[in-house]
Amino acid sequence: MISRSSLGRITQLNFKQCCYQPANRRGLAAAVSESFKFQTGEAAGVKIASRDLTGPTTTLSLVAKAGTRYQTLPGIVDGLEKFAYKNTEKRSSLRITREAELLGGEISAYHSRENLVLQAKFLRDDLPYFVELLAEVASKTNFTAHEFHEEVIPILTLHHQRFLTSTQDLAHNSAHGIAFHRGLGAPLHATPSTLSKYLTEEAAIAAYSAAAYAKPNIAVVANGADPSILSKWAGEFFKDYPTSREATILESSASKYYGGEERTDHKSGNSLVIAFSGSRSFATGSSYKPEITVLAALLGGQPSIKWSSGFSLLSKAVSGHPGATISTAHATYSDAGLLFITLNGNANAIRGASAEVVKTLKSVAAGEVSKEDFSKAVALAKFRALEAGQEITSSLELMGSGLIHGIKPLQLDEVARTIGAVNVEQVTKAAKGMLSGKATVSAVGDLYVLPFAEEIGLTFLIRYNRYLAVSARVVRRSLKEGPRLQAERRGEMELKFAKWEVSLMSGE
Repeated sequence: MISRSSLGRITQLNFKQCCYQPANRRGLAAAVSESFKFQTGEAAGVKIASRDLTGPTTTLSLVAKAGTRYQTLPGIVDGLEKFAYKNTEKRSSLRITREAELLGGEISAYHSRENLVLQAKFLRDDLPYFVELLAEVASKTNFTAHEFHEEVIPILTLHHQRFLTSTQDLAHNSAHGIAFHRGLGAPLHATPSTLSKYLTEEAAIAAYSAAAYAKPNIAVVANGADPSILSKWAGEFFKDYPTSREATILESSASKYYGGEERTDHKSGNSLVIAFSGSRSFATGSSYKPEITVLAALLGGQPSIKWSSGFSLLSKAVSGHPGATISTAHATYSDAGLLFITLNGNANAIRGASAEVVKTLKSVAAGEVSKEDFSKAVALAKFRALEAGQEITSSLELMGSGLIHGIKPLQLDEVARTIGAVNVEQVTKAAKGMLSGKATVSAVGDLYVLPFAEEIGLTFLIRYNRYLAVSARVVRRSLKEGPRLQAERRGEMELKFAKWEVSLMSGE
């Protein structure tokens, strides 16, 4: 039998061990934070970055500043993406496929609104082969007519047909178009009718490829590769990269937020997106607004704990509308951002839940946020930002985009510090700014039931010339008939030469 004194000593020992564990965990966390930092450099005129995480596999990405924002023709980014790993001057597409399979690797390509990415995943020792392959695909692809007409165009058509089946994807695409018009507002995927009008031959894609993969336009980023070894092989295989490409750089005008409303009938489901101007990416340094990230976590919608409704404000607010699901996300880009709330489900449930969304946002703007909810939101926002930086595919694209734009390299510990320093006043101010500006609302589905923006409590800006026109109309109606007719004629003449650039916001 254990004596009482012995039991006391054992309890004390366990307590000491328990107390010392957090300090050890903090030291381990610091070491992990250091290990997730990228080391940057340049080889053969190409920007490179790598973080050498211990492990047997490597992920390599060639990031090109050539997303839909920069496309010269509708659908041309889609076409260039689908030409990846086709026949090159050195290898056939069959040979590329067989060699990648023999090495146990995976090769892929995708595009976003700002970037086109060629990616390869493979065993660590096979780095030289895949660096050579990505350089070859970017600089020596043969854009043949038979591949264009028999493979690329049919795949693009099928891809768009799949895209049309998702009301959520359609609503997100519509919201970006409403918010930014051109540039970031360009559709991610072109319609078949657009392709048949603008993308009629492979020569257009070949010309765009020369600009998209120009040296100033690309960055090579690796996860799980020694920086010195990556620099060595990048210098070897990119040294013969055509120098004539260096004079060609794709450009896009600075993003401008507009806002507005669009409604699209759809028989396969219902989606409603309510969006507001957000923050630039945290890779942009001082231009990043961490309070928008915290606000997105505070609004939330989807629980982070299984079998729980979650702490987020929107999950509580829409609990009375079980037919609708809701989530909040913050899309960030190099010079703009979009915070959007997505509702999917039954049209009647969405109608009721959307009104609660606006009420909740107004309560945040009024400062009605509990200390506990705010602390949870900061912790969740910090976790999601760190997770995104740690996740391989998204972090490689983000790092590559930052290098191309000449921005300070992303470091995870800096992101955590900026989010942790956010206070309630900053979040309240951000919510007020969104409500006082012009919202973006996109409804896809049953338009007879889905609400208009004004029906759920959102107001829009009145342009200055519209404000004057309304005021003048009120004054004219108060005049007698003779002076009123003279004033109306004078107003029509002045309107032909009026040009207004300043806008005035309407009150509620």
